[in-house]
This record gives sequence, C-alpha cells and structure tokens, in this order.
Amino acid sequence: MAGIAAATMAAALAGCGLGPGTAPGGVRLTVTRDFGAHVLTQTGAPQVKGEETVMSLLLRNNKVTTKYGGGFVESIDGLSGGQETGGDPLDWFYYVNGIEAPKGAAATDVNQGDHVWWDLHDWSQTDDVPAVVGSYPEPFLNGTEGKRLPVRVECAAAQSTPCRTVIARLRALGVPAAVAAIGSGAEPDALQVVVGQWTGIHGDPSVTSIESGPRSSGVYARFASNGQTLTLLNGAGSVTTTLTAGAGLIAATKDDESAIVWVVTGTNEAGVQRAAGAFDASALKNHFALAVTSTGAQLPVPGAGT
Repeated sequence: MAGIAAATMAAALAGCGLGPGTAPGGVRLTVTRDFGAHVLTQTGAPQVKGEETVMSLLLRNNKVTTKYGGGFVESIDGLSGGQETGGDPLDWFYYVNGIEAPKGAAATDVNQGDHVWWDLHDWSQTDDVPAVVGSYPEPFLNGTEGKRLPVRVECAAAQSTPCRTVIARLRALGVPAAVAAIGSGAEPDALQVVVGQWTGIHGDPSVTSIESGPRSSGVYARFASNGQTLTLLNGAGSVTTTLTAGAGLIAATKDDESAIVWVVTGTNEAGVQRAAGAFDASALKNHFALAVTSTGAQLPVPGAGT
C-alpha cells in the first residue's frame, strides 16, 4: 500500500507543482546513507515545478515509498529503513541547509537556493542531530525557511589566525558576519560560530553539550573536560579513535535558546588552525561533522568501523 500511495503521488506530481507559485531556483538535492559516508544521488539541478515541499521534491526526483498516510519516508530508490543486522534502528532523516527541520517533509516548503539532504542512518545513539556541516556554505547563505539569518563569530582570540580565517571565508561568500567575544550570549534565530581552543570555549553554554556526546549535542565526538583529547565515535556510539595534540573539529549543534551553533575548535592552537583551514565546502561536503588530525588528515564524524 505504501508503494502504491507513493507511486500515485509521484504520478500526480510529475505534471505540476503543489501550487501556482514560482518554482524555487538554485535548489540542490542530496541522498546519502551512513551519515553521508555513501552518496546515493546528488543532484545540483533537480526537477522543480511550481511550489515544492521537501516531500514533493523527493518524490519528483527519486523512487520513494512512504507510510503513515504518505507523511513518512520508508524507502528511497529501494533502500529502506528498519533495523541493522545488529538490531539498531535505521531510518531516513532530512536536513534543509544543514538544519534539522522541525516539521515533516510534506509540511516543509523548499525555498530559493535550498540544499535538501536526506540521509539513512542508525539512530540508536540519538534521533536528534539538530545541525550538520556538510551543506556548507549553507546555512550561512540562505538560512532557514527562506530567511537569511544573522551570523555572529565568537572568537577566544579575536586577532588569531583561525578567527581571521573563518571571518574571511564567510565574508568572501558575501556573509556579513559580526564579531563578538566568547560568551556574549545566545541570539535566538541566529547562526553562531564559536572559534577557539576547546579549553577557551567550553565554558560557553552553547557548546558545552559536546563534552557529553551525541545524546546531548547530536555530535558524534566529545572532548575531555581538560580539552587535551578528542574522542571520535561511530554511528553506533563506539569509539573509533582518540586524538590528542594538534587535532581539530568542525561541528554544529543547537543551544537551549534554539540558535544554531557551529564550533571550529581543537585540542590546542595548532588544532584550531587545522580546523579553520578545513572551513570550506570541499572539506565539509556531505559530512555531519569533521575532525582533523595532527598530520592534517580529515576524518568524517561519525566515523566508520567499530
């Protein structure tokens, strides 16, 4: 029944959009599995007709089955959710401009320039990953729900190379990033980028949750409280590696005030510099978060393996 319903819906959508409005331009559609590790389809110019929702866009461009009255995606291009071999739950999740949407796909509109990303992954550790970095330069360019958001960069050391690197790269995109000191306070409906060594930023309430792992922050990595080690996890929550001096991390989460917060940080200043150097689209593409080792190797987070 789910397959018939999806096929019927897809056929209806093939000829027209959901409404008479202008079709949004510059839309991208990505479908991956295992936290972005495997790209299934990546479309820079998906078919878009009239007003679209995230669900209608997916149905128009991929083979989809749904359940619960068409509001929940069961499979995309033959790949279904359910349970992994070990019994861990597996389902499809979606992000618009790197932000977990608060509504169902059929109730979320697609706007100009949006990057819609579907990923099939294990959610045994958390079903709430509020933000990911792999849609960069989103959400800095187009924000959320068609509204560009104010951007504030908070730096532990305003004149440091990592701080200046992050600001320069945002401004090169045309993003008018404001600069503030660490701990200036959350600004609801804003994008906050916190830059600095973990020992210098972890007192900021907006990023402290990362120390507690994915159930608290949605980030599959955690710093020791002394900031000297960075432990990386896989999707099942097992440790894949522990990094020490010279390691960096770029990740995104959400604070208690509902502001989206990115962190560009490290176990020491060299690690922060390596993280800032990876603050670009080519390094971050399709990653939920990204770690950089002391040798400069880039590790997707969560990682593969056990």
